[in-house]
Amino acid sequence: MADIKYFDVIQKPIVTEKSMNAMASKKYTFTVHPDANKAMIKEAVEKMFPGTKVASVNTMNLEGKTKRRGMTFGKTAKTKKAIVQFTADSKDIEIFEGL
Repeated sequence: MADIKYFDVIQKPIVTEKSMNAMASKKYTFTVHPDANKAMIKEAVEKMFPGTKVASVNTMNLEGKTKRRGMTFGKTAKTKKAIVQFTADSKDIEIFEGL
């Protein structure tokens, strides 16, 4: 496994209607590094967003889609998604407060 630092684990937040509704119950969705495990994701979230405490982390691996351009077939990159549940006394992430 590659040596992944905590700032490389979280790549970007996922902002969809479903993920925004989950934020009411303190669940945040992120695209994460494909080699990151749940412990690494928990550590990265707690270090990057001060005042947050992670209760649980659920991850899912997403396979790449098959794309076609003329006669040539290819696949998009595999990704990994993480849904992070915060504790009740945890602070919210400031990025999402205005949305």
